[in-house]
Amino acid sequence: MKKLLSSPVQMSLSTAENQVYQNALKYFTPLSLNLMAVKVSQRPDNFLSWCGELIRLCREDLNMDLLDEEQFLPLKKLQEILEVGFSISQFKMARIASWPIFVGFIEQQNKIHALDERLRLLSYLDEIRQQPLAGLIEEDRLAFAGKHTTNHDYSIYNFDVEWFAATKGAKVFHTLLAKSPEKFDSALAHIPLTGEVNHDDYENFVNDFQQIFKEYTQDKAQGEKPPLAAATRLLAMRRPDQFIALNNNKIDILCQGLSIAKFKNTDFSSYWHDLIGTLRTFPWWHHAKPEANAQIAAENEKSDSTDTSEMANSEVNYELAIWNNRAVLIDLFLFADVDLAENSNFIRLRDKIRNKALTKSKATPKKRSKESAEVLVDRALTSDDLPEYMQGKRDSIVIQVKNGKSVEQAIGLMRAIFG
Repeated sequence: MKKLLSSPVQMSLSTAENQVYQNALKYFTPLSLNLMAVKVSQRPDNFLSWCGELIRLCREDLNMDLLDEEQFLPLKKLQEILEVGFSISQFKMARIASWPIFVGFIEQQNKIHALDERLRLLSYLDEIRQQPLAGLIEEDRLAFAGKHTTNHDYSIYNFDVEWFAATKGAKVFHTLLAKSPEKFDSALAHIPLTGEVNHDDYENFVNDFQQIFKEYTQDKAQGEKPPLAAATRLLAMRRPDQFIALNNNKIDILCQGLSIAKFKNTDFSSYWHDLIGTLRTFPWWHHAKPEANAQIAAENEKSDSTDTSEMANSEVNYELAIWNNRAVLIDLFLFADVDLAENSNFIRLRDKIRNKALTKSKATPKKRSKESAEVLVDRALTSDDLPEYMQGKRDSIVIQVKNGKSVEQAIGLMRAIFG
């Protein structure tokens, strides 16, 4: 263990990595006897793997029963520092990765970072992106803005709408979004849906976004500063190939990992010039768009193996999806807990509702607006695996959903009645 703890001294560390190591050393001392009792079998020769191995040892091999009460806080602090170091080292890799390495890395994070679920969110938003926020039902508008509610029917929203950056804590932002969504539409209209997004486009968005908050607070004693994090969520969902979605916790890690000066959560200028400007220097970000699926499919038709053809198309679809969302997917370079994916709001809501159904809960269901119920039901009825008679039961299903049932429950009821 002593050799493991001192091994970073022999490594080539960046300034940020060295700072992480120095911070970690402070917490080795109060835990030294406990750490020395752990059997070490792996001695990584790079800082990324070193952080990962220490995190694993602290979680899995350290005897918690032997810890005194006052040692739990140093242990928690040590783990947090190691997680930061892990993320910083992965971002260090992101700065120089080629496109094949970037894609390979993203695909490797599928299970722990819930990549498939994240891509379902991005695919869903891609279908509604051209519609104004003011014209969307509340559930769709909140999905775009990053706030999960129990009204996000898990059978329709089969993803956590808060992936990348949750905004549920931005209360003034959501008050204004609900009150005047058309003003946010005017701001987002400056960001083109395709092609290059330049500095003028961004500045025009920022000016309109900040004006919304100025108008709201001009008659109040204390002003409300426009939240950068909420703005980046809107930008990243409109153009996930161009923008990174932020929250307060991510700013410091991103700045350290990408070797840029730390900026405040109200600094719109540094977000563009430093963070997005740095992103645009990465080799993988400049990679050409993968070939269109139709071209690949035509080539695959020449193959005698249907399975090979389907596999090739699947790989191209995956690569294209990653390319279309490559900026926002930089989140997958952050350290992820083993239970991150299972803590998805989608999974928790799904399991909660299913468990309630099993226990026949008498809790009063939360009703939906008729507009919302109709939109959600119409989406569900487009599924190819539903029998034809289900279309004729649309109005009955809408009533059930409006009164609080999930779409899945309402359709299941129709199946039980009519077979």
